[in-house]
Amino acid sequence: QFIDWDSKNTFAKSGILFVGSSSIRLWPTNKYFRGNIINRGFGGSHLSDIIFYFDEIVSKYQPNLIFLYAGDNDIADKKSPLRLFNDFKKFVNLVNDNIENCSIVFIPIKPSPSRWGYWEKMKEANSLINDYAKIHEGIFYVDTATPMIGNNGKPIANLFVGDSLHLNSNGYDLWSSKISSFLELISTSDSILRE
Repeated sequence: QFIDWDSKNTFAKSGILFVGSSSIRLWPTNKYFRGNIINRGFGGSHLSDIIFYFDEIVSKYQPNLIFLYAGDNDIADKKSPLRLFNDFKKFVNLVNDNIENCSIVFIPIKPSPSRWGYWEKMKEANSLINDYAKIHEGIFYVDTATPMIGNNGKPIANLFVGDSLHLNSNGYDLWSSKISSFLELISTSDSILRE
């Protein structure tokens, strides 16, 4: 569907690309963010799928900034945090090798009621990527996960639709607020993005 759409429409380069699984696909990114926004989320995807389709859904757009949400399905399908981390590094290398002046923002795996049993491994994967981002230029981690946990230490139920996995408008309001704050930060500090 993405390829078909692109064959019938033009797109500007140097935009902001949102890519990942269904949490990206269902996010009305054009409602929340201004500018050249491209959404290439597809349901059920693992990070390895995004790597496989890299040319079709990432590099062809030559974005300046990529927001990546992946890992939710990976961990739920029994992939280890280390495997996800290694896939993340593969993704970073692909971006560095194929797109000039592009920064990457990892949106951490979210805590959800339906996958709460996987949260410890998800937290481990998030931590590995966060630590990596701290020491690599052009890689960022925006913590959308911590605010999703309530005072009782569990995911806040009213951030989710009925399946207790995907976000509702409250959840996307929260995510978008965090991302908007990050975008405001980088817009006032050119040094944050790669020269």
